[in-house]
Amino acid sequence: MMSSLSCLVRRARALVAPGALAMAVLAVAVLVAACAEPAPAAKPPVAVTVATSERGAAPYTVVANGVVEPLRAVAVQSQVEGVLTAVHFKEGEEVRAGQSLFAIDPRPYAARLRQAEALLARDQAQAENARREAERFGALVQKDYVTKSQSDQAAANAQALGAAVAADRAAVEAARLDLENASIRAPVGGKTGSLLVREGNLVRPGTGAPLVVINQIQPILVRFAVSEREFPLVQRYAANRSLKVRATPPREGAAPVEGTLSFIDNGVDTTTGTVTLKAQFENRDRQLWPGQFVQVALELYVQPDAVLVPAEAVLTGQEGAFVFVVDSAGQAAMRPVVAGRTVGKRMLIERGLAGGERVVTDGQARLTPGAKVDIKASAAAAPALAGSTS
Repeated sequence: MMSSLSCLVRRARALVAPGALAMAVLAVAVLVAACAEPAPAAKPPVAVTVATSERGAAPYTVVANGVVEPLRAVAVQSQVEGVLTAVHFKEGEEVRAGQSLFAIDPRPYAARLRQAEALLARDQAQAENARREAERFGALVQKDYVTKSQSDQAAANAQALGAAVAADRAAVEAARLDLENASIRAPVGGKTGSLLVREGNLVRPGTGAPLVVINQIQPILVRFAVSEREFPLVQRYAANRSLKVRATPPREGAAPVEGTLSFIDNGVDTTTGTVTLKAQFENRDRQLWPGQFVQVALELYVQPDAVLVPAEAVLTGQEGAFVFVVDSAGQAAMRPVVAGRTVGKRMLIERGLAGGERVVTDGQARLTPGAKVDIKASAAAAPALAGSTS
């Protein structure tokens, strides 16, 4: 501006020297326009995307990969030998505890039971007769009608036959149990697997493949592992209350299933440096299936009233973490913050930011402090689901 004025003064003096005042005034007006410097062009606003910082609950979760296991898996085998005569279910079918699954030819076991009952009846009669005989000899020995040796012999015979009766009763129970085992029943309720033996096969106890495997899947378990570093926190919070666990099946759009921590192993695996945990789920809708891989989130505690922003809003510079905040006038300001752990797709801000402020989530590379912004859209805040503990 000073250079423009000096230019005008020098040229005005040159024009006034001849004395033509009117012409000098006109010349000065022309020279003002000629000597004025053009104003710099205003910078265009920077297009950015923003989101609003929120105050809310921030769960502290430990994330791991897990494997679904049945609560109980029972391999059904025969306890007696015989020919399989019937199968009372379809493979893959749900069965109840105590339901009849297989039938083995019962005739040999029914015959053995009748034989054992007959022997019991015979020995019971003999034992009763020996008991009465021993009582008579006991009375006669008092009158010296029989010798003491004869009385003792009669008593011993009665005891022996009484023991034989007890053995016969045990034989009857064993025969009855074998007959009952000819009908194989489900020891637990659950879902049956593939049928491995069909009608007409000879089955033997304790040998070969099981007849069928039953998996109890309601409730069901998920096995997962946490690192040795995180394990003290798990111990600390599990000692006071039941910890909540979420398991997310691998299919797209699957909702997490909620359960509770039910088991903590009693040692650290020296190979992996982890501790095995198990969580139990009711699994009423059967989203979890044995052998399935799931993502597990173990919730240790919830921090209330935390400030949360999308993780992409937080940048790192030479002096630490910072965010760009957009004020009511549409200007961007760089704000240093203390960032904490991530919670799902959001990051917890420990200091430097309040709830309800607009932060830039996209376009920060083109921003400078004080720059005008053009807000393209507002980023939808991600729900605070299971996130990492870092």
